Amino acid sequence: MGSHMQNDIHSAAQPADQRSAATPSGEIDTRLCKELSIALSVFPRVRLGHLPTPLEPMDRLSKILGGPRLWVKRDDCTGLSSGGNKTRKLEYLMADALQNGADTIITQGATQSNHARQTAAAAAKLGMSCHILLEDRTGSNDPSYRLNGNVLLDRLHGATVSKRAGGSDMAAEMEILADKLSSDGSKCYVIPGGGSNPVGALGYVNCARELVEQAAETGLKIDALVHATGSSGTQAGLVAGLAAIKSDIHLLGIGVRAPQDKQEQMVFDLAVRTAEYLNSGVTIAREEVRANCDYVGPGYGLPTDGMRKAVRLLAETEGLLFDPVYSGKGLDGLIDLLGKGRFEGMENVVFLHTGGSAALFGYPDTFDLPDYTN
Repeated sequence: MGSHMQNDIHSAAQPADQRSAATPSGEIDTRLCKELSIALSVFPRVRLGHLPTPLEPMDRLSKILGGPRLWVKRDDCTGLSSGGNKTRKLEYLMADALQNGADTIITQGATQSNHARQTAAAAAKLGMSCHILLEDRTGSNDPSYRLNGNVLLDRLHGATVSKRAGGSDMAAEMEILADKLSSDGSKCYVIPGGGSNPVGALGYVNCARELVEQAAETGLKIDALVHATGSSGTQAGLVAGLAAIKSDIHLLGIGVRAPQDKQEQMVFDLAVRTAEYLNSGVTIAREEVRANCDYVGPGYGLPTDGMRKAVRLLAETEGLLFDPVYSGKGLDGLIDLLGKGRFEGMENVVFLHTGGSAALFGYPDTFDLPDYTN
C-alpha cells in the first residue's frame, strides 16, 4: 500500500478531538470512499458474490409500523448458494486460502449454520475440499433440523459434515482435524466460525463503503443501520468501514447469542484488529460499538415468539424471507425498538438482511402455518 494513500486515510480518520465532525450520510466524502476502496484493493479477493446488493424500501412495513421509512440492504442476494452475508467475508478468506496454497478448507458453526453452507459452496466453486464441524447448540433431535436446510446444502455442495457436542472448544476441534488431514497430505486452511477475523471482516468494511455510496447516488440520508450480530465479523467490519469514511450513520447490532457486554467487547476487539489489518490509521471509538441483546430468547438457534411474528410479518407484507436463527431475531429487535421509540426523530432506517432463508427448512413446525384448505 502506497504511503501517500495511508497518510490520507490516517489524517481523515483521527480520533474525534483531532478531526472534523463526521460526514452526514447524504453528503459523503467521495475522496475517503475512493481511498478506502484503494486500501481494500491491496488484499487478495476472489469474486463470489453478486455485488453491489440492492438497497430497497420496505414501504408496506413502514406504513404498518409507523415511524421512519424502513429500507433493506439485500445481502440475502449475494448469490452464493442462496446468498447471505458470509459471501462477502469469503471473498477475502478464500482468496487468502488460495494465496497460502491451501487445497482444503475447515470451518465450524452451529447445526443450521449459514456460514457453513456458504463456505461449502465457495470451496466447491474453487475446487477445494471442505470439512465442516457442526456444534449442537440446541440439543434438538428433529430430523428436519439435523439434516434439512443448511445441513442438506452443506452435503449437496460436497462437504463432509461432523457433529460436536454443545460447548465444545470448536477452535481446538478444528486444529485437531487440520493436524489429521495435514498428516495425510492435505494443505489446510482453517476459517473461524462466521468467518469472523480481520481477513473476513474486510468484506463488511467494503459493504460500509458500498452502502454509503448507494445512498449518496440516490440522495438518501441514512440515519441508522440495524443488523443481527453474532460471531462479530459483520458488525466489526461495518464499524471499521464507517469510521474510515467518517460516516455519521448510527450502527446498531441486535445480538443473537451472547450477553451485551460480551458481544460488544467481541465486536470492538475485532473492529480494532480489522482497522489495524487494513493499515488505515483509523481509531475505533468504543462508544461506536452498540449491541442490544434483549432478543436472544432461550438461546442461540432457539425460536422466540417475537422472531416468529417478525418472520411472518415480513414474508406476508414485503415478500422477504428471514431465518429463525439470525436475521429473524435481528428483525424482531428492529420492530420492537421501533415501537418503543428507539428511532424517534430519524427519517430513514436500513436493516441489513444477512440472508439465511435456507434455515427455514430446518424449522418446518416453528411458524404454526395452516394446513391445506378444501
